[in-house]
Amino acid sequence: MATTGLSWAQTSTDPLVTTPAQIRLGIEKVSLPGDEKMGLVGTTYLIDVGHGLSVGPAAYGAISGKRGGLFTLGGEVSWQRSLGGPLTLELGSYVGGGGGGVAPVGGGLMLRPHLDLLWDFGPFLAGLSASQVRFANGDINSRQLGLVWSAKTDFRYVAGNRIGERSEISGRSGMGFDRVQAVFGVYSPRASAKRNSGLPYEGKIGFVGARLERAISDHAYWGIEAAGAASGGVAGYAEYLGSVGTETTVWSNVLTVGARAAVGMGGGGDVSVGGGLLLKGGVYGTVRLTRELGLSLEGGVTRAPQGSFKALHAAASLNWILDDPTDVTAPLRNTRTEWVGGGERYNALRKDGSSRILQNVTLKANRFVSQNFYLTGQAHSGWGGGAGGYTVGLFGVGVQSHIWGPVHVGAEMLVGAAGGGGVESKGGAIMQPNAYLGVTVSPSMSVRVGAGRIKSLRQGGLEAPVAELSMAFTFGVAGHGYR
Repeated sequence: MATTGLSWAQTSTDPLVTTPAQIRLGIEKVSLPGDEKMGLVGTTYLIDVGHGLSVGPAAYGAISGKRGGLFTLGGEVSWQRSLGGPLTLELGSYVGGGGGGVAPVGGGLMLRPHLDLLWDFGPFLAGLSASQVRFANGDINSRQLGLVWSAKTDFRYVAGNRIGERSEISGRSGMGFDRVQAVFGVYSPRASAKRNSGLPYEGKIGFVGARLERAISDHAYWGIEAAGAASGGVAGYAEYLGSVGTETTVWSNVLTVGARAAVGMGGGGDVSVGGGLLLKGGVYGTVRLTRELGLSLEGGVTRAPQGSFKALHAAASLNWILDDPTDVTAPLRNTRTEWVGGGERYNALRKDGSSRILQNVTLKANRFVSQNFYLTGQAHSGWGGGAGGYTVGLFGVGVQSHIWGPVHVGAEMLVGAAGGGGVESKGGAIMQPNAYLGVTVSPSMSVRVGAGRIKSLRQGGLEAPVAELSMAFTFGVAGHGYR
């Protein structure tokens, strides 16, 4: 990656900033106590901040072995240096929280320092990664070699203090996704599918999640998706997949039909997935509601080939077009966006009847639909308090306003799913209203403190006040019309 960083790429006239970024995929085999082996896959988005340093969000999950459902969420810092020609050295470290799959992760804090030797092929880098995977409060401490592949891209944005200025944005900006979908669905497990405990499922499994997709051509796209159980007695079940699909318009500006396939990781909540490999396929139709919104209905099959889980699925999703670089008729503008990372803590009710403090790492993405109102998607994962494997997925609406100088306030109303780590979430469906106070410390960065309340939607479950500390990165991205 080039050494030009976020603060160096902006011209004096155009507010658009362009900095190198990488989308990374890695795979390795981790040793657990008792000579057990677990395949671990990691995905990372790294943004160059200058002088060879890069930072970004990352997630890891089990893909083979016996620990399907182990996921962690956190952040990565890395440093790259050319060794001559195409040979590149990288040093880095990941810190995150999570667990699952009944793995001995303790409180869930995962550390992964690594040294990578990469070959630069031009559009991508690939090579070997020597790493240590350690759960600080658990019994996993493994050193191994793995494979890593990293695609080069650009992160293009407008600094927070210049949002609203005219910018000749052409092509994609931000992370480059064209659309996002809020998904509500159900799994109907086959009669032959059993839980890990051998018990049958209680009926249909309700899930909520999100999908992010990017067009390859007029008819093809790729994407990522994540979801968690909200009902059905499998609180703690979660999935994270990559997908490819194709679609075509059958009624101009009204109806689109398509098909897609996905592969990734899933597990938790006593769902039998073996090592965690999950396959999904479906067909769908999308009805356009406005220039930027659509409603999709999908039906298909989901299967864990290493376990007994197999189910028909049905889902409805609200389709929101973020950015279409091919639509030259769309209005040119930049849209305020925020990435927020931090931590929260609260006194969580456990399944054994006790209540103990737990700590979560939090990652959020906010997209403003007006000067003050925004939509938000969030992922929280346990790293302390003996709740390794506890995961929360939320989405909702928020409002934010500046009250004086660098000071701003905000409030959010969130709903979603939570479970795992022995936390009593009563099926998984939760709500979490909160408010925060922020102080801007640079053109794009602010520090925030917040308070709120998390509550299970079913009586007798989790309910506790929440305290949060976070850092927000505010920037502008292209906002075009419906694809």
